[in-house]
Amino acid sequence: MKKLAALGIFAVFAVLLAALHPFKPSPLTAEHREASVAAVERVAQIELAQAEHDAAAPAVEESEPAAADASEAPEVFRVRFECDHGNFTAEFRREWAPIGVQRMYDLVQDGFFEEARFFRVIDGFMAQFGIAGDPEMQAKWRERPLGVEPVKQSNTRGMITFAMAGRAAAPLQTTDNRTTQLFINFGDNSNLDQMGFAPIGKVVEGMDVVDAIYSGYGEGAPSGRGPNQGLVQQHGNTYLESEFPNLSYIERAVIVTDEDEAEEETEETPAE
Repeated sequence: MKKLAALGIFAVFAVLLAALHPFKPSPLTAEHREASVAAVERVAQIELAQAEHDAAAPAVEESEPAAADASEAPEVFRVRFECDHGNFTAEFRREWAPIGVQRMYDLVQDGFFEEARFFRVIDGFMAQFGIAGDPEMQAKWRERPLGVEPVKQSNTRGMITFAMAGRAAAPLQTTDNRTTQLFINFGDNSNLDQMGFAPIGKVVEGMDVVDAIYSGYGEGAPSGRGPNQGLVQQHGNTYLESEFPNLSYIERAVIVTDEDEAEEETEETPAE
């Protein structure tokens, strides 16, 4: 219909231009002019018929926008990591790194960390985790990279930070490849700050449990004798349980509510 309208407009424009041009008489004959006017009339009739058809058609309700994967993370929240060798709790603050903190909140809500191993643990440096034990769960999140955000906190002992593939040679990391892998700093690794590694949270309870994470396999393959990350991504815990049975792991990670904390305080208070 748009093509017909354009054709009619062009015909009328051609007639007017030929009639008003002061230096050259119109090359159109009376027969041509009549054909142009007829084309315009046909276009008008088609447009009128379409308008009547649209008015008679039942109204189509607008669909609701697709729901987000999870709700917005609170400004501050705590996560209890229940591990095979004990529990530790970490606090996350949106003001530190809002993009990363939202991702952590979404992962916890989705049950991502259930049975997830600490697959790369280096004494005195850090404990790395964040590849799901279930390859299907990992595949769901792996292709959702996060945006780069400024470093507002330092990678000191107990800070939790998203890992990035390949450290940048430049002072600041500019690649957008953070997805699900994180690490907990064992010591002062503030040299990572200038590389763009932005901490998102901090261990506030149970740092002794973090210190006890199994580190016997050391650096991962191919540099060390630890797990190959590619195989972990592909086969999950089937590969890790077979080849690296001593790895510490997270049984589950849960958001700690105010009610949970109140109940814990009650249980710890001795009866009079």
